[in-house]
Amino acid sequence: MIEPTFLYASLIVMIAGFLSVLRILLGPTVPDRVVGVDTLNTLVVAAMILLSAAYDRTIYIDIAIVYALLSYIGTLAIARYLQGGLA
Repeated sequence: MIEPTFLYASLIVMIAGFLSVLRILLGPTVPDRVVGVDTLNTLVVAAMILLSAAYDRTIYIDIAIVYALLSYIGTLAIARYLQGGLA
């Protein structure tokens, strides 16, 4: 059984994720949507860390680190594309 602390933290992450999805859907400009996607990726990493702590599995931390690195590279590629750097 998961402790209430992890449950409350997961609830906060889910609410923040919902707000991030709203930013993605309602963002008036493309950079607003990119920031929303980056925020959502960060929240996914936070959820993986919470899951790792709740179930006492270190493999989720390794997966979260790899996901964070790929998310960062993806955000850089999108920013560079929006700037006009990629052909």
